[in-house]
Amino acid sequence: MKKIGVLTSGGDAPGMNAAIRAVVRAGIYRGVEVYGIYHGYKGLITGNIKKLGVSDVGDIVQRGGTILYTARCEEFKTEEGRATAIKQLKKFGIEGLVVIGGDGSFMGGVKLTQLGFPTIGIPGTIDNDIPETDFTLGFDTALNTIIDAIDKIRDTATSHERRFIIEVMGRGCGDLALWSGLADGAETIIVPEKEQNYDAIVKRLNHGIERGKKHNIIVVAEGAGSAFDVAKQIKQRTKMEDTRVTVLGHVQRGGSPTAFDRVLASRMGSKAVELLLEGTAGKMIAIQNNQIVAHDILDLLTKKHPFNEDLYQLAKELSI
Repeated sequence: MKKIGVLTSGGDAPGMNAAIRAVVRAGIYRGVEVYGIYHGYKGLITGNIKKLGVSDVGDIVQRGGTILYTARCEEFKTEEGRATAIKQLKKFGIEGLVVIGGDGSFMGGVKLTQLGFPTIGIPGTIDNDIPETDFTLGFDTALNTIIDAIDKIRDTATSHERRFIIEVMGRGCGDLALWSGLADGAETIIVPEKEQNYDAIVKRLNHGIERGKKHNIIVVAEGAGSAFDVAKQIKQRTKMEDTRVTVLGHVQRGGSPTAFDRVLASRMGSKAVELLLEGTAGKMIAIQNNQIVAHDILDLLTKKHPFNEDLYQLAKELSI
């Protein structure tokens, strides 16, 4: 294999640029030409492809987002779209592909692999919702962004003796809410994996008030419901009118990646190139017990990221 490509797809995540850098430089180190595919699968179909050199990926390891950009592409979901994509790859002489993104992006990679075009996936999503990997690229950075925001909100919550409900990202996975809530001592953590009893939440809030607590922090994952709905439920059950809502939104996706995400991206990017050159295809790079491993993508797509019951219980015990 003499030429490989790399693209980013789905939602952006801090660490994607570090992974791109690793793929390009690991490839060049091994004597392989590396091509950047811009705007994800859409760029693959339109031929928005450019050969990348060492200097092209210089000074990006610390940058958030993705220099290759990302876009949704309904056309790639069709047989005609995938056929066009294969033609573009052949036109540029690209023999293998590294896809950085989430499960939807990996499905595209599986389709290419099934058509005889080897693809390796790198999990890049802040939600940490990919099974068989302890962490995904961007999760640690997003987590620290959330923690920094909650720290600041706690200052004003204390000053005004208010309750703050903070909504974080996580449609089907509550890891961002769980980890940030535990790290910041939230009184209540609401995640999609757990059915919520609002009477129990109010009881916990009242217990805190009885022991002299002047403020409360509640963290809710977007997949478990709107923070405004949570505030409404609490107000209906109490006289706690002085409740504020903060929706952190897309600020969670941006920012310079943490050292952890930069190192993880570098390890995963290099491993992806290594596997392609070995003739491996249809795999996703993962980290388990601090070891970089690979799993069959089709097998992953039948599984669900496990919820950490131990962390959830610990958060409840420490927030009494």
